[in-house]
Amino acid sequence: MRIVLGVAGGIAAYKAVLLLRLLREAGHDVRVVPTAAALQFVGAATWEALSGQPVTTDVFEDVDQVAHVAVGKQAELVVVAPATADLLARAATGRADDLLTATLLVARCPVLMAPAMHTEMWEHPATVANVETLRRRGVHVLDPASGRLTGADTGPGRLPEPEEIAAAAFALAGPRDLAGRHVVVSAGGTREPLDPVRFLGNRSSGRQGVALARVAAARGARVTLVAANLAVPPPAGVDVVPVETAAQLRDAVRAAAKDADVVVMAAAVADYRPASVQGAKIKKRADRSAPAIELVENVDVLAELAGERLREGQLVVGFAAETGDDDGSVLEHGRAKALRKGADLLVVNAVGEGRGFGTDVNEVVVLDGAGQVVATAGGTKDDVAGTVWDAVRDRW
Repeated sequence: MRIVLGVAGGIAAYKAVLLLRLLREAGHDVRVVPTAAALQFVGAATWEALSGQPVTTDVFEDVDQVAHVAVGKQAELVVVAPATADLLARAATGRADDLLTATLLVARCPVLMAPAMHTEMWEHPATVANVETLRRRGVHVLDPASGRLTGADTGPGRLPEPEEIAAAAFALAGPRDLAGRHVVVSAGGTREPLDPVRFLGNRSSGRQGVALARVAAARGARVTLVAANLAVPPPAGVDVVPVETAAQLRDAVRAAAKDADVVVMAAAVADYRPASVQGAKIKKRADRSAPAIELVENVDVLAELAGERLREGQLVVGFAAETGDDDGSVLEHGRAKALRKGADLLVVNAVGEGRGFGTDVNEVVVLDGAGQVVATAGGTKDDVAGTVWDAVRDRW
């Protein structure tokens, strides 16, 4: 694939060197187009040595090759990292005062931008408006990470890690086989309150559900993400419905599913909730006895959706986080659940001991409604998401 890697003039430009290596190691032809300011941070010699291609910044260089048009026309993917506040502003207003902005105007391929700047710049109304403008035009603008910035500052504005940007780029450059489809994805873990301070919850971070939403959007789908207490930011370009409890998640999923082609229940939904919620914090007892907590069963949202099908032809996909025990293996428990739930597909993954919850990798087996294996996947959660969407596509 022919990729243009745009680099704007920010301190995070050094991370783009690592991103370039990842893109090249994946077998892609990469041309680096830095801004003049970017060369103040990383020199042209570094970009040329690692890309194997000449580096220019000015539209008046390589005039005989009409570089200001040719670079963008030949690109199959454009990635800009870092995208500074200045670069976002120039791109949003259609400026073409250097080779990178000219390339962005000409390119008709997917464009991914990874912003990096100080928190105040990211949150300024001008930058917010510029990002909204770019996203409306179909540019995929990642949300920056939160963390240490230049100097002692911390907050949102940090460039995502090169591996994350590369994964987003590869997903964006993949097939657009979900175009025209509306998909609903639930992600995260529900919390059932005990009192104003405590709740019953689980270890789900929402990473796998967020990956499913991100990959579906990259493959052309309109995505509604029902987000239950995520530990990671939702992806750009999706509609997010925040929820907390199992009951709220059920209501949100059912509302969104009325016109959805597929519903993927990746969230870890509590099976039980406290029968009553205390209005004040539960205090320790003088006799040191533990309070009894009565639980009632929540509605099985997955089974309910599979049984009703809120839209004709709708596919329902479930997730089963399992641990093996004396009664059976992870796969045996997953097969039993596939038969019991009635979903079209059930994605089974082992959890515990550093697997599944809270990690950036996963390993799953995809079963059909009869409990037969239709796919397996391992690797990053974006990789797993791709396999799940492949299985959904094959059902269509």
